[in-house]
Amino acid sequence: MPFAPVIPAGSGKPLAPYSPGALADGVLYVSGTLPFDKDNNVMHLGDAAAQTRLVLETIKGVVEAAGGTMADVVMNHIFLTDWANYAALNAVYAEYFPGDKPARYCIQCGLVKPGALVEIATVAHIGK
Repeated sequence: MPFAPVIPAGSGKPLAPYSPGALADGVLYVSGTLPFDKDNNVMHLGDAAAQTRLVLETIKGVVEAAGGTMADVVMNHIFLTDWANYAALNAVYAEYFPGDKPARYCIQCGLVKPGALVEIATVAHIGK
C-alpha cells in the first residue's frame, strides 16, 4: 500500500532518512519526535516538562498537517531517559489528551542526542 509523507511547513531537516509522518489508508504514523529546534538542537535542557510540551506541539503539527487533530491519536510510544521525569511528562501529557486517553507505553532508555529527556512516536487514525 502506498503512503504519503507528511512534512509540516517550516519543518527542519531530519537527523536521519525519515519523514516526520507517513499517512497510509487513513492511518498516520508520526516518527519519534525529540525536543529539537529546526536545526536539530535540543531545546529546554534539563526541563522535562518543557521538552514534553515541545515534542507534543511538534507531533500536533504533523497530525494537523495530515488533516487530523490530537483527538485522532490512538497510540503513543514514549521514551524517557530517567524515571524521575515521569511525573513532569504526565502533567503536560494530560493537557494534550484531556478526554479519552490514547493507548501508550513508556520505557526508560538512552536517546539519540545528549540533553534530550523525552521522545514520543505516535499513531493517529485520520478520518477519510
